[in-house]
Amino acid sequence: MPTVETTTWINAPLEKVYEIAKDSASYPEYMKEVQSVTPVEREGNRFVADWVGIVPTFGIKIRWRQEEVWDDANHRSRFRQLQGDYDRLEGTWEFREENGGTRFSQSLEYEYNVPTLGALVKKVIHTIVVKNLESINDAFKQRAE
Repeated sequence: MPTVETTTWINAPLEKVYEIAKDSASYPEYMKEVQSVTPVEREGNRFVADWVGIVPTFGIKIRWRQEEVWDDANHRSRFRQLQGDYDRLEGTWEFREENGGTRFSQSLEYEYNVPTLGALVKKVIHTIVVKNLESINDAFKQRAE
């Protein structure tokens, strides 16, 4: 199963970046690949929402229900798809103070199988996933700095 990891440094305080990240319901306001995040359930630091993402390369929408569990003491989040278009989608986000700013690190494991897809198309999907994570990095940077 493919795993993608990215990291970026954001010139903003840890608490500010973390609060921006926790507000996933507002991602559609500033993330072009996120069409909607519709809250389904919120209890403490657990948030469940229905997501609609856009894959501009193919002009298609991907839908899934995602659970996020936020660890405020350690500035971490674990998320996973509960149902939807991916065969598997789960990962972690970590935020830590670094050089007066925030180091934001992502790790994502995904599986998206379409029986008729060959290796070339799977590489294209992997490239899209990497670009999407980099886009999240950029969106948080722009929102926080």
